[in-house]
Amino acid sequence: MQQVAAEVEELSLAERAYRAIRDRLVMLEIRPGAPINEEQLGQSLGVGRTPVREALKRLQYERLITTYPRRGTFATEVNITDLAHISEVRQELEPLAAAQAARRATGVDRAGLTDLLAELESVGTSGRDAADLMRLDLRVHRAIYTATHNPYLEDTLVRHDNLATRIWCLFVDRLADMAGHVEEHGPLIAAIVAGEAETAARLARSHVEHFERAIREAI
Repeated sequence: MQQVAAEVEELSLAERAYRAIRDRLVMLEIRPGAPINEEQLGQSLGVGRTPVREALKRLQYERLITTYPRRGTFATEVNITDLAHISEVRQELEPLAAAQAARRATGVDRAGLTDLLAELESVGTSGRDAADLMRLDLRVHRAIYTATHNPYLEDTLVRHDNLATRIWCLFVDRLADMAGHVEEHGPLIAAIVAGEAETAARLARSHVEHFERAIREAI
């Protein structure tokens, strides 16, 4: 029993390490090209090396870190040429996720989305900084993906949204209306909560297209 309990604890620590390191990479708190130090990460997160190593295995698969023989492990560079490929995937799957969320969201999902909608409505007057706005954007997208109740679709979209967010972070100082971009989620969430699948799909596609256009204008 003690061994089973230890394994469960190790899994939970690995998941905690994964989420924390992932979001540092996504938000560019770990800068592109920066070396990844397992010991330092473990100390900062209050976990041992094993959970960190398990987390790094997942993050390499998600293209957030890369390992070079005899050189070490590094945060991947942000390549603007990836934007078209990422957007191509998201333009197909984001509308699908929004429609499925509108059809499948549980009462708990809709309550959580309604809370996010209320938060979005105050964005214009809240004085949030850019990093806080991007974290809100991530929370909104992840809540929608969760509400699809399709773990394969959720996993795929989380990974691509993470990569898109890294590009966004790279050009954040050049973007004119970050708050407006985040506020765009309001009608989308309202459509999902109301169960309006076709409207949700249309708004999701428009949002992805607007994101790509805004980045290209900022380059």
